[in-house]
Amino acid sequence: MAFLRMNLQFFADEKTEKATPKKRQDSRKKGQVAKSTDVNTAIILLLVFLFLWFFGGAIIGSTLMDLMKHVFQTYLLMDVTPRSFEAMFKEIVMEAAVVLLPIMLVAMVAGVAASYIQVGPLFTTDPLKMKLSKIDPIKGFKRIFSVRAIVELLKSLLKIAFAGVVVFVILWFNLEDVLLLSQKAVADGFYVIAQLTALMGVAVAVLLLFLSIPDYLYQKYDHEKQIKMSKKDIKDEHKNMEGDPRIKSKRKQKQMEMAMQRMMQEVPNADVVITNPTHYAIALKYDEEKADAPIIVAKGVDYVAQKIKGIASEHDVVLVENKPLARALYANADIGEQVPEDMFKAVAEVLAYVYRLKNKQVN
Repeated sequence: MAFLRMNLQFFADEKTEKATPKKRQDSRKKGQVAKSTDVNTAIILLLVFLFLWFFGGAIIGSTLMDLMKHVFQTYLLMDVTPRSFEAMFKEIVMEAAVVLLPIMLVAMVAGVAASYIQVGPLFTTDPLKMKLSKIDPIKGFKRIFSVRAIVELLKSLLKIAFAGVVVFVILWFNLEDVLLLSQKAVADGFYVIAQLTALMGVAVAVLLLFLSIPDYLYQKYDHEKQIKMSKKDIKDEHKNMEGDPRIKSKRKQKQMEMAMQRMMQEVPNADVVITNPTHYAIALKYDEEKADAPIIVAKGVDYVAQKIKGIASEHDVVLVENKPLARALYANADIGEQVPEDMFKAVAEVLAYVYRLKNKQVN
């Protein structure tokens, strides 16, 4: 028996069920989402090198050439003093910032866009929290020599190999231009190098983007596997949700809203609305083919009563003021029930009055 109980416990704890919406939401709040860093890397490289392809000549080429001229024409003739060195350093830093800031901005936008494409809008600081388990040397050793680490290593070697092949092919087809670089002017040589660099960058980025698709699919599969739940987890979650007062309150409020909406939809079909006139309103519907007595299709007090009367007026449903009858119907019958037998006579008189009134209006 003990062995049987252990087996049953094992199967109950085995994570075989898909994650519930609540588990997915909780995991997302913690930053646990299906995301491939390869997709981010590929998109960032692609957009950066495309930016350099189209705008590199205008931003980098002219700035770099002006800087080189300034270095050879001015800096080499200056005496090296603390003041001159500080001035040169500041000027070079500013020139470098002019070149690098647009590139860094493109990289930042590309990174944000790549993450948004994969996981949608998400901001959480949970992964940044300090956890002692992150600096545990034993767990770190296990992560380094785990199957996942070996897979990542093989993926990296594969990407390096493919990228090397792409670069080699591009250089092979442009070998003549590379060999003639020594015979070209500085500006022309720089243009050829920049063009080849941008071409190789775009080609490698497209290759990495293509290779990142299987990685993203694997990350999605692995994430689904990581957040799987056992049958016991689902039962515990359900119990917790049932016991949460906030969830109970929201569910009750939603049910009341739905019931109120259904009730208000029945008011236009009523034959009469009996009022207090200000505090009570009871809508009655009589269909002799379906019931022997009129049925209460809506009732309410105060605000709800005013709402019922407002809808009745909009749909030309007759309002009849009868304080004792309105109070008695509200207290002794629920929605969907027939009028109590001891009130048949009073209700019949009201319906007779309504029918006479409608006949007069028709005639």
